[in-house]
Amino acid sequence: MEKRRVVVTGVGAVTPLGNDAETSWKHAVDGVSGVGPMTRLDADAFPMKVAAEINDFDASLFMDKKEARRMDRFTQFAVASAKMALADAELEITSELAPRVGVWIGSGIGGMETYESQFRTFLEKGQRRVSPFFVPMMIPDMAAGQVSIYTGAKGPNSCSVTACASGTNSIGDAFKVIQRGDADAMITGGSEAPITNMAVAGFCSAKAVTTTDDPKTASRPFDANRSGFVMGEGAGLLILESLESAQARGATIYAEIVGYGSTGDAHHITAPAPEGEGGARCMAEALRDAGLAPEDVSYINAHGTSTEYNDAFETTAVKTVFGEHAYKLAVSSTKSMTGHLLGAAGAIEAVFSVKALEAGILPPTINYETPDPQCDLDYVPNEAREADLQVVMSNSLGFGGHNATLVFKKWQSA
Repeated sequence: MEKRRVVVTGVGAVTPLGNDAETSWKHAVDGVSGVGPMTRLDADAFPMKVAAEINDFDASLFMDKKEARRMDRFTQFAVASAKMALADAELEITSELAPRVGVWIGSGIGGMETYESQFRTFLEKGQRRVSPFFVPMMIPDMAAGQVSIYTGAKGPNSCSVTACASGTNSIGDAFKVIQRGDADAMITGGSEAPITNMAVAGFCSAKAVTTTDDPKTASRPFDANRSGFVMGEGAGLLILESLESAQARGATIYAEIVGYGSTGDAHHITAPAPEGEGGARCMAEALRDAGLAPEDVSYINAHGTSTEYNDAFETTAVKTVFGEHAYKLAVSSTKSMTGHLLGAAGAIEAVFSVKALEAGILPPTINYETPDPQCDLDYVPNEAREADLQVVMSNSLGFGGHNATLVFKKWQSA
């Protein structure tokens, strides 16, 4: 069976760097940090003092206020991002087109805020006071469900829940849906709103997050003084289309998606496999799927969480796959600016990867001050730079040993 070519025709995002994709990308290029003092919770109650929060988000700009109250925050982010992505793609989902447009949006933990508030209600007031909207607000697939309802997309509808790889897996799975002919377009990405009491308490107990109180340097991937990730919230969505569909309607094409890899570590519930073995296989699989050689890749948007093991093992994995070419690659972590958005991280990084290809600009790794001998690649330290980008890779690695990699290629109409 001949594989159909798949392109990116629209992007939408709500991130700690801005409430739309263009603002988020501009701030990423400028090296702006979206990390600040944690305000959504009582910071005195936790070792974690900083977070990458969404500021001034108004759900009523995208949906009725009554309906917004029936959605968890992560679903609101997804619906808003989907509407912006469709507008960016200038894609109107007509009744004729609807069965051929699908939705695939991942989330790592779903409606945690809803779960906590309703459990409090249950304890204080009893079963009868629990909202009938509790379950449909909490479940992780509701971002995809509500986006389908709000946009009218009636094609394949799904949700990948693979921890911090959820957004990347969702985009890769959506890519394959179009490639094999089951849909002509997909609204895909990830959404997360994890700055809640229980989520923060859990990550603090796992000693995964930084406990520094300095937001300016809290997220510092690949730096020798990194001390844990900074939790963030938001959503990133892409509009993927078959090349035929995009060209038939004269759509603007950002990039072509050409490869997807997905592997498991079979090692540990939270720690990556030694030397990044699973991540290396994932990158190699994505290159094989794309039909490209390691030397074809010029930039990797790394998972780069600012944790000790991830950054070192991901670096080792890159060197395993790319050999000497690893030292000619640019590798940066935009989590230095956005924080770690868990299930939405890979989706936002896919948006940034596509924008990097379009603009020919490498987003930086900010807060990079002290080199780590174990992390010895070109991490685009502190300032963006122009580059002739033809092929870009984006990595995501999640708890449970989930690894996912996407490969994007610069679009050339000729």
